[in-house]
Amino acid sequence: MEKIPISPKLTTNEKFFKDKVGLNESFDLGVRKITVLGKELNIYYVNGLCDTSYIIELLEELVHLNDVERRSSKVKEIVHNRLVHQQVESIEYLDEVVDQVLSGLIVVLLEGEDSGFVIDTRSYPGRNPEEPDTEKVVRGARDGYVENIIVNTALTRRRIRDERLRNEIFQIGERSKTDICLSYIKDVADPDLVDVVRKEVKSINIDGLTMADKTVEEFLVKQGFNPYPLVRFTERPDVAATHLLEGHVIIMVDTSPSVIITPTTFFHHVQHVEEYRQSPAVGTFVRWVRFLGIFASLFLLPLWFLMILEPDMLPEAISFVGPNEQSNIPVVIQIFLADIGIEFLRLAAIHTPTALSTAMGLIAAVLIGQIAIDVGLFVPEVILYVAVAAIGSFTTPSYELSVANKIVRLILLALVAIFHAPGLVVGVTAFILFLAGTRSLNTPYLWPFLPFSPKALFMILIRRATPGAKVRPSIVHPKNRFRQPQ
Repeated sequence: MEKIPISPKLTTNEKFFKDKVGLNESFDLGVRKITVLGKELNIYYVNGLCDTSYIIELLEELVHLNDVERRSSKVKEIVHNRLVHQQVESIEYLDEVVDQVLSGLIVVLLEGEDSGFVIDTRSYPGRNPEEPDTEKVVRGARDGYVENIIVNTALTRRRIRDERLRNEIFQIGERSKTDICLSYIKDVADPDLVDVVRKEVKSINIDGLTMADKTVEEFLVKQGFNPYPLVRFTERPDVAATHLLEGHVIIMVDTSPSVIITPTTFFHHVQHVEEYRQSPAVGTFVRWVRFLGIFASLFLLPLWFLMILEPDMLPEAISFVGPNEQSNIPVVIQIFLADIGIEFLRLAAIHTPTALSTAMGLIAAVLIGQIAIDVGLFVPEVILYVAVAAIGSFTTPSYELSVANKIVRLILLALVAIFHAPGLVVGVTAFILFLAGTRSLNTPYLWPFLPFSPKALFMILIRRATPGAKVRPSIVHPKNRFRQPQ
């Protein structure tokens, strides 16, 4: 599409704004007209996205020129010299002027000049950095990413003051023109990986990114109906900074407090920052407890149900496992009802005001659960094992992974109900093969288990002390393999 150059006539530029952008129709889009050294000057802005105090200061400097400067043929140079702001750039096309104004910057156009100045006075409405609800730690930083991409890049830059940290910014979306930032460390990240991610982001062709990072993810990894997350989301700057130092590429999307970490494997989603805020021994203990919870969320219910169907498979020492009461409703139906009921509670908690969510949970857990047992809808063991599996889901650090595991758990339950032991064996085998065949940006999803890397797998199973972790993960093909200078 051919670009339209800025006209030396301000009336022509104003007409373009009226026809294309809705000047004088949209109340939040405005123009301030002043005279500087005998020349007309127009300042275009959007209310609510600009810092008014900066604009007032700029206006004072420009108007003051009429008192201290003589009329000159170099008005443009004088105005440029008096724009007291650290970010002032020249601009030549009206299409770019519109994009910059709608992004929250102001544009200054002078009569008789075919170019103008764009000044970054953005002040997006938003909240202060605070600890993310889904990634809390006992000890550690309490700041988290917010919906402002400028604040988010600053939070990362504060932790990595390296001259080789790069923050490339693009505008994606034909209508939304959303800012997307690509962050990486130049001498660590694999150039091929950076090129692939950059190409995929630039190739996004859509009206708008109203769902921000989630839309970018779906274009980036082309997940389809695969329930397992192929990128990792985090709202913690320390987590993002750690992955940058390992050689990953971070994608930040304006209006989203989550950033995308690429590439990632299954085992990236089962680690939590809390493990690295404790001593190696405690961190390893916490990690193994979390692994146990994830295992329970996947396999506890199918295994328990198989023991009910095939009691001969139970060892004598645990022969008590199984329902001790008879019920008119098949156990598999009870499990599905209870599991979906917990999903009801989770969704209700999301949509319930915070002040009422605790009371709602107590009512649901105590009254509904107990009454359901009393009337014979559920046997007590079903409630017990479903609750343990649900707690295992909540111990999963990645919300996306926990929901995917729940889907797999329900599929395994259905296979056990139909085919008994062969159904579980075939289901688990197909599950592992499915994960082994999954790739995220050409990265094997089950690495370092498949393909097998003993050193990397040991690092996942055991939380080593930081001085002992000298090598970056090979899966991201870092240019500089060593974390510590040699």
